[in-house]
Amino acid sequence: MIALTSKNYPNIAQSFGITGIVVLGTLLLSPVNMVLNKLIGKEASMLVYYLLAVGLPLAIVYSIRKSKTQRCSFNLDIENKRTIPFVVVGTIALLFGVISPIASTIPVPDSIKKALLDFGSQTGIFAFILMVIAAPVLEEIIFRGIMLDGLLRQYSPVKSILISSFLFGLVHLNPWQFVTGFIIGIFSGWVYCQTQSLSLSVIIHAAANLSGYITRHFIDMDTSVNETLTEAYGGTTRAVLIISGTVLIAGMCIYFLHREFQKQQPKKDWLHPSEPISSADTFLSAGKEKLGK
Repeated sequence: MIALTSKNYPNIAQSFGITGIVVLGTLLLSPVNMVLNKLIGKEASMLVYYLLAVGLPLAIVYSIRKSKTQRCSFNLDIENKRTIPFVVVGTIALLFGVISPIASTIPVPDSIKKALLDFGSQTGIFAFILMVIAAPVLEEIIFRGIMLDGLLRQYSPVKSILISSFLFGLVHLNPWQFVTGFIIGIFSGWVYCQTQSLSLSVIIHAAANLSGYITRHFIDMDTSVNETLTEAYGGTTRAVLIISGTVLIAGMCIYFLHREFQKQQPKKDWLHPSEPISSADTFLSAGKEKLGK
């Protein structure tokens, strides 16, 4: 249990501030990508740019958190290894059964299609490192390890998860990735809230990005950006079967995870608002701890 006098970070306003720092980093350092593009190539320059644009804001936010709370570590333990395949499969099922159908309803301007084509054509090792390793680690530390963790210490789980997921979607600066970030953020936030394991959140993020990376090798990007979801899934019948099937799989994974979470007793070192810090039980527990020392 955290000390009653410790200061928590961030609150809601500070969470918006964290998002602003990340957005500012991606905008201010964008010239780095343009300069390096001519020197080391498109994929390598994108990786270096990303590490700077997100890594520097992470360093700033981490230092603020450390100075305010004296917490400098993250929980990476996965107590129940049986949950790993279910968070991976559940993530992929959400992508194909929920996220893609929703995102496909948002029109894509021609200018954005060009950017999607350019990024979607990146299939080398540097793109893999960026999408499957760097982005999951850096972004999950910021939005789950720091932001959600801090919010959970001050607000209800539902409020904390929705706010952190909204800001995680918002930081991507476009409506299509907002849908992905928001829904995956809710799933990742729920898992983090139940387990307090940052590793599981990283795995969820990596599974989502790996799906996109692998898909690039099996589709024609020039054709896919102009296709409807029904065409991409191979027709109306196949689309209905794929969507309904993946929604069912996602539901089964979430149900299994829910049952597993109920069995274990996660070591949550935050106090939810529903657990009043002035309760007799809290002070009795604190008194027993002091007497035992």
